[in-house]
Parts: sequence; C-alpha cells; structure tokens
Amino acid sequence: MTWLALTLLAFVAGVLAQRRTRSVLANPTLIATVVVGGALLLSHTPYAAYAGEVRPLSALLTPAVVALAVPLYRLRALLARQWRALVLGGLGGTLVGVATDTLLPRLLRLSPEAQSALTTAPATSPVALQLAAITHAPPALAATLAVLSGLIGALILPPVLDRLGVRHPLARGVALGSVAHGIGTARAREESEDAGAASSVGMGLAALAVTLVVAVLAG
Repeated sequence: MTWLALTLLAFVAGVLAQRRTRSVLANPTLIATVVVGGALLLSHTPYAAYAGEVRPLSALLTPAVVALAVPLYRLRALLARQWRALVLGGLGGTLVGVATDTLLPRLLRLSPEAQSALTTAPATSPVALQLAAITHAPPALAATLAVLSGLIGALILPPVLDRLGVRHPLARGVALGSVAHGIGTARAREESEDAGAASSVGMGLAALAVTLVVAVLAG
C-alpha cells in the first residue's frame, strides 16, 4: 500500500499548498503527479506495478466523473436557457483541440503511438482509455496525455480568459470543460457553481465529440 499512501499524501499536500498560496501552479493534481512520477523514476518502479497497487483509487475515477452531473441537475433551468451557446462553445473548443492534437503530431513526425494517443487527449482520461482500443494507442500513454492536457489547460486557460476579458461564468466554465475536462471542471467549480455546471457540459460534449471523431477516423 506504499504507492497508494504516497499518492493520497501527495494530493493532500497539493490541496494544502493551493489553499495557502492561492497560486495557479499549486494545483493538487499537478503536485501529486510530479511527486509520484519522481518517486517512480527514482525507485525504477514500472508503471504496471504502480497501477496495480492504486487500482482501488483508480476505480473511483469513473463514479467521480459521473458525480459531476449533480450540478447539471441543480442548474438545469439555467443551462436549458443557454443550451445553444453551451453546445456551440463546447463543440467548437473540442474540435479545435482535436484538430490541433491530430495535425500537429503529424507535422512534428511523432511516433504513431504518440499520434494515436494525442487524438483522444481532449477527452477525459476514462474516455481516452476506452478509445485506446480503437485508436491502437498504448492505454497508459493515452490516459497520461489526457491528464497532462487537462493539467495544462487548467493552468493556462483561466489567466488567458482573464486577459481576454471573459467574465461570464458559463463562458468560462464551458471553455475549461471542453479544453481541460475533469481537471478543468474542478478548477471551474472553484470559481462558481454556474461555471462548474457549464464545465461539466463542456466535458461531456468533449467526450462525445472525440468519440465521434475517432469512430469516423476508424471507419
């Protein structure tokens, strides 16, 4: 249970650091990733061994994503009034991300495995894992790139939205959800419940859009 305990402690340390510093870099997921990743490298522990030990924690990922539907239900009247803007914004942001993650790796001549894994990076990691069987990407790489995509989006996007003058919680939320999925949704919920609900919509639309794109490409 050493790796499970380390993962939990690293995340708790990230939460405490975030509360104390209020810095965008003090992201609990980012801190836990760096700590655990560094420990794996230093101890020469294979990922398969780590994944096997933390499987009870990984099993909570899917119900955690499903639980994001709670704010959708609570704010269903507001979201129903703004559904056109949410759908257009969510799908637009996701499709731009998919196009970038599909074309740029080809221009950079990355390996076929990396190209396949990046195609599903705009989706949340459980979806990326399921789609790995279709894209023939290594599941661990697909999940890792999806998490990294969410981390980078959650760190970079809020300051960019501030600079652009985007203040409306629904606009900020759907942007974070469609670009940074689960991690972005957690970041959006820190701003407001409205932003968190819109982010859940964006994340769901991202999963749907990426799945449809993969199905078309595979067909």
